[in-house]
Amino acid sequence: MLHFDVPDEKKIRVIIDTDAACEADDPFAIVHALLSPRLIVRGIAATHFHEAGSVQRSYDEILTILRAMKREVPVFMGEEGPLADDADPAQVSPAADFLIEEAMREDPHPLFVLCQGAITNVAAAMRKRPEIRERVTVVWIGTHGAGDIRAPFREFNAGNDVASANAVLKSGVKLWLVPSSVYTTITIGLAEIEERIAPCGEIGRHLFDNMVAYNNSPLAGWTQGESWSLGDSPAVAVTLNPGCGRFREAHAPMVEEDTSSRSDETMPMVRVYEQIDSRYVLGDFISKLRLAFPPEA
Repeated sequence: MLHFDVPDEKKIRVIIDTDAACEADDPFAIVHALLSPRLIVRGIAATHFHEAGSVQRSYDEILTILRAMKREVPVFMGEEGPLADDADPAQVSPAADFLIEEAMREDPHPLFVLCQGAITNVAAAMRKRPEIRERVTVVWIGTHGAGDIRAPFREFNAGNDVASANAVLKSGVKLWLVPSSVYTTITIGLAEIEERIAPCGEIGRHLFDNMVAYNNSPLAGWTQGESWSLGDSPAVAVTLNPGCGRFREAHAPMVEEDTSSRSDETMPMVRVYEQIDSRYVLGDFISKLRLAFPPEA
């Protein structure tokens, strides 16, 4: 596929945490991660999107992606919904237990958790074993950013479990945030997806067909019509190359119920991305896909 490799000391372990069946962009990020030699994908966790049965739907979509790529990666069911205050901390999902197991395992490759949805699974794992926060870096596509920011819209990932969002934000875990003002800028047209991605085997056709189906559904009434933001892909890009965008260190925000951000100088410091190189994100993904699955004649 690729005529280069990555030195072992530069490789990192990755757990992908994804609400893969929610919209149409998660599958692109999953495929990108699986095609990247720097990333040792240890497992993929299905995440809820605050609807009954949504974890199962995400789980099934992950399996569809793996079958289309002819890849085998462990897949885990996540928490069924937002964490309840009175839930037994010891009773967590297979996804949360796997995160704990992987975080506590001795390995020279650092562990990153790429969160592309509600951050419930991470919150459950840290509630059961708080010490894992010293052993993992969490990259989260979520929130409206650091500071006092009135929500221009309900930020989907934080809004699907506000309590878990705040638990992780104030936990002190090493956290890289990619907020809404950044993840919405990774824009691609449906025509480019049809021309450059759809011909790339079964997985390329699935990515295109899944995108078109969602784009034509009533659920996508907020989109522009013939373009999409691959908003989950920056989670992969910044682990491949942390310098592929501009970032700053800031106090983590607290998330209000409407997903507005509230500044609080008692909160721990986190990395907040302010810009991502979309050319790098899209170019790296499309090139890897076309090399792995050469376009059909």
